[in-house]
Amino acid sequence: MSKPIRVAIVGCGRIADLHQLGYRDNPDAELAAVCDTNKATAKKRAKEWGVAKVYSDYQQVLEDKDIDVVELLTPHHLHCPMTIDACAAGKHVSVQKPMALSAAEADQMIGAAQRAGVILRVYENFVYYAPAVKAKQMIEAGEIGEIRAVRMHVSTGNSASAWKVPLSAWLWRFNEKQCGGGPLVFDHGFHLFSLGYYLGGPVEKVFAWIDKTPVKEAGNLVQIDAPAMIMFKYKAPRCYGNLDIEYTPKMHVDSQYYADDDRIEVIGEKGILFINRYTAKTIDLPELMLFKDGKTTPVHVEGVEWHDSFIAATRDMVQMMKTGRQPRLDGPTGKAVLQFTLAALQSSETGKEVRPEDVG
Repeated sequence: MSKPIRVAIVGCGRIADLHQLGYRDNPDAELAAVCDTNKATAKKRAKEWGVAKVYSDYQQVLEDKDIDVVELLTPHHLHCPMTIDACAAGKHVSVQKPMALSAAEADQMIGAAQRAGVILRVYENFVYYAPAVKAKQMIEAGEIGEIRAVRMHVSTGNSASAWKVPLSAWLWRFNEKQCGGGPLVFDHGFHLFSLGYYLGGPVEKVFAWIDKTPVKEAGNLVQIDAPAMIMFKYKAPRCYGNLDIEYTPKMHVDSQYYADDDRIEVIGEKGILFINRYTAKTIDLPELMLFKDGKTTPVHVEGVEWHDSFIAATRDMVQMMKTGRQPRLDGPTGKAVLQFTLAALQSSETGKEVRPEDVG
């Protein structure tokens, strides 16, 4: 039996809680090291997760010959340089979405992985959420016929049971040079752009309106990039999509994680698929439903909690590393989703349609 793949998680912030789940009781992988510039945080995580090695310097991770894969959970502006360094050190890379700040950076990352002969994958859990995976299978099986539209929705609320995220974890997300775009359209929205690409395929052009709303809780010193309406045309004939994003802090949402209401409809020639849940529980309906032949029926799926999508994403990465097959979001696909996202930002700024492939 081959030895387990040895992984180092780099960046031990809140989201790392979910990334480490897929390594538990996994005979094919071992979480061998953690790294964070805050040594106390790294030590705390290592103790919680039973990890032997603790680093506060990323270079030490790259020099550790026992590490096969680095999982980068760092601020967006660090993704490109850290990926390039990891590839040069012969490490496979799983980088948290969005993969980079620009298509040019994505190209550098893809090139570094190709030169080093290592795997580069973008860690995106939304395309591993069981209802979305089942919906994709049903689409490919022709269950709803040719797709005519993909409608996606996000609104943010509040929840007494949601994660308590420290202010320090939010501040860099309002720094354009570090985050690359706003916290809703570029950061969280990247999940939806990935999902839109996953369900409907490549996108030909995008048009967007992105408004700004002052955050009263922060003394109106920062603004959220919402409400927003993003429309897009797929390269597939007669197929369109839209993504609406609302900032609704007075809306109570039931969530163990972020208080985000994410819902999707895929409209086909002969039916509609509804994905009614992701991060949080909002409308009281089954997680996946099918409307067809005049009636609506629930579609049973296992693993419908948000953390289940992280476990599935991690386990798929491990199997992909062991078998050598291509990841679901490899470098080129991650770049295409990034350009889709950036096209929305550029369209809102210019008031014009933007083709993702023209975005640099």
